[in-house]
Amino acid sequence: MGTVTLGVSIAVPEPHGSLLQERRAGFGDPAAHAIPTHVTLVPPTEVDRDRLPEIQAHLAAVAADWLPFAIRLSGTGTFRPLSPVVFVTLAEGVAGCDLLQARLREEAGPLVRELQFPYHPHVTVAHGIDEEAMDRALAELAGYEAAWTCSSFALYEQGADGVWRKLYDYEFGSGRPVSAVPAVPAQGGSPVGSAS
Repeated sequence: MGTVTLGVSIAVPEPHGSLLQERRAGFGDPAAHAIPTHVTLVPPTEVDRDRLPEIQAHLAAVAADWLPFAIRLSGTGTFRPLSPVVFVTLAEGVAGCDLLQARLREEAGPLVRELQFPYHPHVTVAHGIDEEAMDRALAELAGYEAAWTCSSFALYEQGADGVWRKLYDYEFGSGRPVSAVPAVPAQGGSPVGSAS
């Protein structure tokens, strides 16, 4: 039946999501409109397509047991030279994201996997572009601030075109998948809805 590449993330809500996506595009990142603005919980993971029902049930069960928590973005950081990434920093919500990603990837679950780097929740605003543009992203968003209450996460699938498309949102407290959207309204001029 083949494999699919899935990711689980927290979407950065509007108007912040579109603003950061447009800034990422403005820095010259070609992936800006293929990856909506998000905080990763489970990085891109290849699974057998026939495991989707089991994964969806797992995500629903985790969400049903979770409570909303505050997220606040403030300032920028970078993983350079280890990884060519500039990001907006989570000033609040790190513990909530860390506990949630650990639960999603728990050893008994269908999304168990080792991480390439230690988990560090963040919002990418530049990845793999030239150093001057990375420096500009780091400097220009240094004063950036945003805050919201996180009350859900989403499951995404990466298409053959490299674009991430949302499959379902999972609301905290109910676990109910609240949308099945093959083509979500575009974020910030994106050709399709997407993320990871």
